[in-house]
Amino acid sequence: MPGVITKFAVTSMVMWMAPVAIVYGFYYQAFPGVSRMSSSAQTLASGFLAVISVNLVIGLYIFMAMKETRHQEPQPDPTFLANAKASINQPTSSQPSDDSKGKGKVE
Repeated sequence: MPGVITKFAVTSMVMWMAPVAIVYGFYYQAFPGVSRMSSSAQTLASGFLAVISVNLVIGLYIFMAMKETRHQEPQPDPTFLANAKASINQPTSSQPSDDSKGKGKVE
């Protein structure tokens, strides 16, 4: 369980830090070639890349979660299975039962 919480905390932090770092890098022109872009192109590119980075982090978290689960065929409850087998093996009575007694009578 602590591993799950750690993965969640780390991916949550990266999900917040990656877009902020991208926008910061575009604003202060830390990436090569950004200085040649217009202001509106910088804004659009930084926003687009920030959204993509969040989606990549979410996808990575989902991938880690799916890799963590076991791929095992579901098994029936042993108690239920034993009771079901016992009920199948019980002999049935040869006389038909009349379930209509007492039903639908109004006194």
